[in-house]
Amino acid sequence: MDTDIGSESAGDGGNNGEKRLQQKKLSWNKLRRYDSLELESGKVAANGAASIKGAGARESWAVVLKLAFQSIGVVYGDIGTSPLYVLAGTFTGEIQNKDDIIAVLSIILYTITLIPLIKYVFIVLRANDNGEGGTFALYSLLCRHARVGLIPSQQAEDRDVSTFRLELPNSGARTACRVKSALENSNFAKHFMLFATMLGTAMVIGDGILTPCISVLSAVGGIKEAAPSMNDATIVWISVAILIFLFSFQRFGTDKVGYTFAPILCVWFAFISGIGIYNFFKYDPTVIKALNPKYIVDYFKRNKKEAWISLGGTVLSITGAEALFADVGHFSVNSIQLSTCTVIYPALMVAYAGQGAYLRKHTDVASDIFYKSIPGPMYWPMFVVAVLAAVIASQALISGTFSIVQQSLALGCFPRVKIVHTSPKHPGQVYIPEVNYLLMLACIFVTLGYKTTDQIGHAYGIAVVFVMTLTSAFLVLVMLVIWKTHIVLVIGFVLVFGTVELVYLSSVLYKFNEGGYLPLAFAAVIMTVTFVWNHVYRRRYYYELEHKISPETAMEIIQETKSTRLPGLAIFYSELAHGIPPLFRHYVENVPALHSVLVFVSFKSLPISKVPEEERFLLRRVQPRDLNLYRCVVRYGYNDARGIKEDSFEKLLVDRLRQFIVEDGYIGQAREQRGNEDEACIEEVDNDTEVARDVEDLENAWRSGVVHLVGDHEVMARKGSGLGKRVLIDYAYNFLKRNVRQSKEVYDIPHRRMLKVGMIYEL
Repeated sequence: MDTDIGSESAGDGGNNGEKRLQQKKLSWNKLRRYDSLELESGKVAANGAASIKGAGARESWAVVLKLAFQSIGVVYGDIGTSPLYVLAGTFTGEIQNKDDIIAVLSIILYTITLIPLIKYVFIVLRANDNGEGGTFALYSLLCRHARVGLIPSQQAEDRDVSTFRLELPNSGARTACRVKSALENSNFAKHFMLFATMLGTAMVIGDGILTPCISVLSAVGGIKEAAPSMNDATIVWISVAILIFLFSFQRFGTDKVGYTFAPILCVWFAFISGIGIYNFFKYDPTVIKALNPKYIVDYFKRNKKEAWISLGGTVLSITGAEALFADVGHFSVNSIQLSTCTVIYPALMVAYAGQGAYLRKHTDVASDIFYKSIPGPMYWPMFVVAVLAAVIASQALISGTFSIVQQSLALGCFPRVKIVHTSPKHPGQVYIPEVNYLLMLACIFVTLGYKTTDQIGHAYGIAVVFVMTLTSAFLVLVMLVIWKTHIVLVIGFVLVFGTVELVYLSSVLYKFNEGGYLPLAFAAVIMTVTFVWNHVYRRRYYYELEHKISPETAMEIIQETKSTRLPGLAIFYSELAHGIPPLFRHYVENVPALHSVLVFVSFKSLPISKVPEEERFLLRRVQPRDLNLYRCVVRYGYNDARGIKEDSFEKLLVDRLRQFIVEDGYIGQAREQRGNEDEACIEEVDNDTEVARDVEDLENAWRSGVVHLVGDHEVMARKGSGLGKRVLIDYAYNFLKRNVRQSKEVYDIPHRRMLKVGMIYEL
C-alpha cells in the first residue's frame, strides 16, 4: 500500500480537517448522522470519480500502442495458433466435394467475424467492470446494480464509492425495472446466477488446462514432416518439457511475458499471413467465394449430419476468444480493439484462405494441412516459430485464469491463495503460484494421458462453447438491467449470437464420449471446491452477523470484566463489516486486559474491481469517547492488492485514524453550533482539548507498540445436523481450510506481533 500520507500534529490536522470539511460543504443531514459511516465513505467520492474517469481519459496513444503490442504476446496466442489444427479437426475423413472446402472456409470466416470480432471486441468488452473482464466481472456488475448477491454488499456507505455507483433505471426504463425486480425477488435466480458464474469460472480454468496441451502437441507434432521416424512418445515428452518451461516462466509476470512473447507472435502472424497470401494466389484464388454464405447452406444440404458434426472442428477457430475479455484487465479495451482489428483479424483471414486454397489442390493432406501448405524453404523457420507460438498460445488462458480466480477469491467463491501483483503500473496483472502449479500438473497429466490432439480437441470445443454461451447469457442481463438496451436489439443479439453458439454447443456435445467429458470433469471438481467453500463462507458470515456485538454491549463487557488498560494499539481483524465481531467478547472474557486504543478492522470485499485508496478506509468511534474504541472497515475491490506490509499498513491506518479524529471533532463542533434536536446527547466539552487528547492517546499507543489479534475460527456442524451438512462442514470445508493459506498469510500480518484467538462456530 502507498504510505505517502505523512504524520501531522493535532493542530495542523485540525486546520486541514476544518478546510476539508468546508470544501466538502457537508449537508446538515450528513452531520446529523453522527454514528454513520456514510460521511467517511462519501467525503472523497467526487475526487475518486474524477480520478477514475481521468485515468481512462489520459490514456495516450503511446500507452495504447504499448499495451496493444504487449497484448499480442499474451491475449492472442490461443486464437492465433488455431490454424495449426482447425482444418485437420474439421476434415477427419476423405473430402468428397471440393465445394465442401469453400463451405468450411466460409463457416470459419463468418464465425471469427461474428464471435471474436463483433461480439467480444465491440460488445462484450464494453461490459468490463472498471477495466476488468471475465465471468465474475459480469456477475459483479449485476450484483451491485441489483440485489442478487447472496452476501450483502449494498450498504448505504458502499454505494458512495466512486467506482461502485451506477446509473439506476429511470421511470421510463420499464423493461430494466421489471427484469431487475424479477431477479431481486427470486431466490432461485440468485442461486442460479452464482451457480452459472462458478460454472463459467470452472470452464475457463478447464480451458486454461486444455489450451497448452492441444497447442503444444499440435506444433511439436509437425516435426514428423521432417523426421518421420519420430514416434508419438517422443513428441509427448518434448511437449511435457515445453509445458514445464512455460509454467515456470509465469512468475515473471504478464508485463515481462508480454514484452518477451509479443515479438515472437508478431513474427508468427507475419509468417502465416505471408504464407496464406502466397498459397492463395498460387493455388486457387477462387476460394474468395467463401464470402458467399450460400456455400454454407449447400454444405448442410449435401452432408446433413456430417456437416453438423464437423462444426466441432470449425469451432476451434475461435478458441481463445474468451481471453479477449478475461485478459482486458491486464491491458485496456482500446489496446485490445486496436491489436485485433489491425493485426489479428486480417492475419487469420488470409491464413485460413491460404490453407483452403492449398487444400483445394491437395485434398488428401487435410490431416496435416498446416505443415503441408508451408513452402519448402520456409519449413524449419516456420516450425520453430510455430512451437514458440504454441507455447505462447497457452499464455492467454493462463493469464485469464489468474484474473478470474482472483475475482472469485475476493467474492468468497474460491479458497484462499496468494495473489502476486507483478506490475506496479498495471494492477490487473497478477500471478497465483498455487493455481499455476496445479495447472501445470493438470496439463502434464492430460498430455501424457491423451498423447494426441484428436480427443483433446473434442474436449476443448466443449469448454470453449460453454464459456461463450454463459457469457452471452450474462451479457443479455447486463444489456437489459444496466445498459437498458432496447428490447428489439436484445432480441436481435439473442437470435444471432445465441443461435450460432447453441448450434455449436449441440455439435461439440455429440463428441462427449470421445473425450468431450474432460472439461466437464474438470468443471465438476472445481465447482465442488468452490461450492463447498462459498457455502460455508456464507454460513459463517451470517453466524457472525447474528452474533455481532453492539457498542453498548461492548461497553458493558469491558465494565463487567473490569479489564485493565495497557499501553499500546491493538488491531482486531475480522471479515464482519457490520459491527464488533463475537471474537471481542471471547477475548475479553479470557484475557481481562485491553490496550489503550482498540481498532476493530474488517476487510470487506465489494463486487467492484477497484476501490480508490482515498475511499478505502471507513472509520467510526465506539461510544463512550474515553474508551478509545474505533471501528474501521477496509474496503477492497476484487482486483485490489491486499498484502499488508507491517509498517505501511499500520502507518496508513494511524494516519487515517488521526484524520478521522480531527474531522469527527469538528463535526461535533458543527452540531453544537447548529443546535439540533440531538444537542442533549453531545457532551459539553472543550472540543479542541478533546481532539488534541485523542490524537495524543493514539500517538502514544502507536509508539508503545502494535499487536495484531487474528481470529482462528474453527467451524463445525451444529449438534443434530444431518449427514450431508456434517460432511460438507466438518470434513470437506475443514479439509480445504487446512490446506489453503490462512488469514495471516493472505494479509501478510507480521508474525512477531500477532496473537491468534481461537473460537468455534457451530453452524
